[in-house]
Amino acid sequence: MTHDAHPHDARDARQTPSRDRASGSRLRTDGGARGGGSARGSDASRPPVVVKVGGARAVDPAGAVADVAELVDSGRAVVVVHGGSTAVDDTLEALGEEPTYVETPGGVVGRFTDERTMEVFSMVMPGKLNTDLTVTLQNAGVDALGLSGVDGGLLTGPRKSAVRVIEDGKKKIKRGDHSGKITAVNGELLELLLAQGYTPVVTVPMLADDGVAVNADADRAAAAVAGAIGGELVVLTDVAGVYADPDDESTLIDSVTTPEEFDALKDAAEGFMTKKVMAANEALDGGATTVIVADANADDPILAALDGDGTHVEASAVADEETNDDEDLEATG
Repeated sequence: MTHDAHPHDARDARQTPSRDRASGSRLRTDGGARGGGSARGSDASRPPVVVKVGGARAVDPAGAVADVAELVDSGRAVVVVHGGSTAVDDTLEALGEEPTYVETPGGVVGRFTDERTMEVFSMVMPGKLNTDLTVTLQNAGVDALGLSGVDGGLLTGPRKSAVRVIEDGKKKIKRGDHSGKITAVNGELLELLLAQGYTPVVTVPMLADDGVAVNADADRAAAAVAGAIGGELVVLTDVAGVYADPDDESTLIDSVTTPEEFDALKDAAEGFMTKKVMAANEALDGGATTVIVADANADDPILAALDGDGTHVEASAVADEETNDDEDLEATG
């Protein structure tokens, strides 16, 4: 991923070590080998955890909330990023409007965000969902602080007012989109909040280069955040990870360490999982230490993922990968 639109972009921010929130001392951001110790120990010396909580109906955030509280209590810095497309769709339908989804030439299905959808999106994501999750974390003992990507220029990048889509088997240009590609993260803002003991709870919209709040993919927002602060990214979804055969849960891919294995991972990913694999690529390319795709509904979902559950993708797997700038529709999770 290219990060050149903000003075505090992902590659610069990852060089600013996290700080222990109680003492102000620096934390290492070089991470450690997977399986090098339980996530339940004292975690003050480990890189921050960025947790992406999905917005699908099948995802129960209760376990993730409890794990965030335990991680924070152990001294681990945590940033939560959440989705919420299901709630946006529900609200649109309650208002008598139909959500619009389109397919890109690369086969990725995502939301087309017209002006009216963007209005509803802004009401639901930072207005309701972010507030609700922040309250839930506060009630769990976490000093959570809600932020949208607009706040403090947290998530910025170019706007894409037109996108390439496939309609009736033909490639077309669809105009009027209110979406963008996150190319920079204000990592200093996140580091400042973490240093003061807060747990940021981040959601899109992002701030586009034309000064307008626009939609962006939540998985890729989490990837950009993880890259900016050199964190471990845990992407929670409604399955146990990425399966070699999407119809067979016994084919879980548990470890991806080489470019060849990453190619196999991309080939295996279908539907919503395609965006999560793309996000893994971007996170690791941007400076994240590890990306884990894991089951949000498992017991202790974040702690279990950090201890080895799910699909673990290491930075060595994407050393030669390039991201696809054309697949920037907002996803469904």
